[in-house]
Amino acid sequence: MGASVKVACVGGGPAALYLSILLKRQDPSHDITVHERNPAGSTYGWGVTYWGGLLDKLRAGDPESAHAVVEHSVRWSDGIAHVGDRTTVHHGDEGFGIGRHRLLDILTRRARSLGVRVEFESEITAADMVSYADLVVAGDGVHSGLRERHAGHFGTEVAVGRNKYIWLGTSKVFDSFTFAFVETAHGWIWCYGYRFSDERSTCVVECSPETWTGLGLHEASEAESLALLERLFAGPLDGHRLIGRAQGDGSAQWLNFRTLTNRTWHRDNLVLLGDAAHTTHYSIGAGTTLALEDALALAAALRGSPLLEPALDAYGRERRSALFSVQSAARYSAQWYENLPRYIRLDPPQMFALLGQRHSPLLPHIPPQLYYRIDRAAEQLEPLRRMKRWLGPRVARTLHARTRASRQ
Repeated sequence: MGASVKVACVGGGPAALYLSILLKRQDPSHDITVHERNPAGSTYGWGVTYWGGLLDKLRAGDPESAHAVVEHSVRWSDGIAHVGDRTTVHHGDEGFGIGRHRLLDILTRRARSLGVRVEFESEITAADMVSYADLVVAGDGVHSGLRERHAGHFGTEVAVGRNKYIWLGTSKVFDSFTFAFVETAHGWIWCYGYRFSDERSTCVVECSPETWTGLGLHEASEAESLALLERLFAGPLDGHRLIGRAQGDGSAQWLNFRTLTNRTWHRDNLVLLGDAAHTTHYSIGAGTTLALEDALALAAALRGSPLLEPALDAYGRERRSALFSVQSAARYSAQWYENLPRYIRLDPPQMFALLGQRHSPLLPHIPPQLYYRIDRAAEQLEPLRRMKRWLGPRVARTLHARTRASRQ
């Protein structure tokens, strides 16, 4: 990309802000504006998770913002699963959490210090947006207005998940990444809890649609929903309250997850970034990481090519290829929870072990207890471990191809 170009980033999320930082560091003469339609500080969400591998990439991209992210993050290394009155612990890799507000504040301050204009309450919807700048970055989320204007060109596809979920906060500070499964008269309901500061944690609650309606959550206000969920998860919450974000009418924000993909990621000088380009189910905790990796890849592609079109082509190819295995893992992870009764009656250590294997394309096709025994044996025998690594991606590709063919 040539010197001193005009860049408009639409959407003030982590990916667009981080891209603006990277591009300014590559060439301070770039004229970059980030347009965010909401007021400053009004972002949704509680905390985001990431792992150590991302930190290495952030340090290489911009050491100053990486240092600030680490400084304001909390860490954990264990996972705990509560299944009814049974509990099991798994010792795993170190994970990190940071508040979404905090992350955006860090990136906004860093971008502005480099000369990026970050404009809040600045909504870009005009039809001539693509002529406004040399490069227009659609970082405006899963419901991207810029992408939707050309959905046919991008080949946008959305798959809606079966289960209902709600994204909440809590004053309970979880010491470990916590799963809690509670059986009700209408089926199982569960939550994922992880801390993102010394005062707050994220708590995502999920259940089948039958459990959701059976418990009356489909017609409950947010206050009524929170009261019921606090009773159901009283043990893991240890008496702490849940915190919601009610809509204007006071209703609770229960959703079905939307997995979004695009066949191509750019049109002329308009390029997709983060959730505007792809989404992955929240149960693998990779959304923010993947968005930041998009920014790193796009900045590298633009640095490596003097022409925009080849750079955007290269960026899209690289990221779609990199995302294949992650999106496959996310699909199988979501399906594991949609088929929870298949696994929930196992002994807690076995159930937790298969919870950790939920991204496997083999698991749905092998009886759970047999899969558990094979998995334990594979840890001891290198030939079995190699066969599992070889077979898994091939099964995933075959099943994905069949699914796509059945839609056509």
